[in-house]
Amino acid sequence: MPEQLPDRVARHERRFNRLFAEYFDRVGATLQAPSFSRFTPDCLELLRDLSLRGGKRMRVVLLHEAARLVRDDAPAEALDAAALSIELLQTHGLVHDDLIDDSATRRGGPTTYYAYRERFPRHPRAALGLTVLAGDLALALALRVLLDARLPVGLRQAMADVQTRTAVDTFVGQIADLERDFGPAVVDDDVLHDVADHKSARYSVLAPLCLGLLAAGEQPAAHEPELRRYARLVGICGQMRDDYLDLFGDATAMGKPTGTDIREGKRTYTTARLLAVLSGSDRALVEQALGDPACPAETVAAVRERAERHGVPGLMRADMRRYAEQAGEVAAGWRPRWREEAVAFFERLPLWSVERDR
Repeated sequence: MPEQLPDRVARHERRFNRLFAEYFDRVGATLQAPSFSRFTPDCLELLRDLSLRGGKRMRVVLLHEAARLVRDDAPAEALDAAALSIELLQTHGLVHDDLIDDSATRRGGPTTYYAYRERFPRHPRAALGLTVLAGDLALALALRVLLDARLPVGLRQAMADVQTRTAVDTFVGQIADLERDFGPAVVDDDVLHDVADHKSARYSVLAPLCLGLLAAGEQPAAHEPELRRYARLVGICGQMRDDYLDLFGDATAMGKPTGTDIREGKRTYTTARLLAVLSGSDRALVEQALGDPACPAETVAAVRERAERHGVPGLMRADMRRYAEQAGEVAAGWRPRWREEAVAFFERLPLWSVERDR
């Protein structure tokens, strides 16, 4: 990816982080919570803390670049409302994912669930309930920010429809993600692809594409098959990368420990590749560690060593590159219709995404 495009990504990140902070500064005044309530502002503060610990804001970048496919001057009001909605939906997902996974850290700090557990050590049900409600509040705010935006009614409704459908697809994906781990240890790639599509691709890629096109005055429904194809392929790459980093990544850089998927018994792209190439005592080591919440770091390191010895990291990198190249080919087909610079961004983005910070 040319040097100027990472700079553009960073610029979008900086601008949105300011916008997000300003949003949380004013949203508390609109909730109309009871005057005695201390838990409501506390909940908002936890959502703010988690939200502002964000990464590169790639969903926001995709939103803006999707608008640039059509025009370079899409209304800022529409893009800002859509960006806030996208990231609030992401915050909702993080809160609930961390609860489901019983994760202690996220983005270098405590998860919402563990923050509540620390505040209410003698009331675990209250900590659990408040975590669920915090995630629900983030979801409701993701829709409300669109409905409250000063935009034409038709555009507001179309954007809210995208986000509502996206939320439903994501919930179905989360259910399927849990269901997948009740099946065989070696999961077919088609199953893994479907879970990645529903759980990640539709809200991380497809929704930003659709919202950006809507903000620019384009009707995404006219291009739905190719947008879905692109999003699915990028989503597969992204999920493979996440699974890869969970075993082969740098825990300090990621802000969370490695080996989490193994301890939780998740049937991921990494475990599928491991069990496909290992045999004998090496395979037995993985099978014994899979689903053991007390699996020590030494065992995770041993699994990693055997994986590296059998070339699993290279296999996964090759898979990620193959799907990224396929996504780039889909985007290249947009040239007759949309603006060259933005098309080039989407063509190059998948490979850059799977190769950065690995």
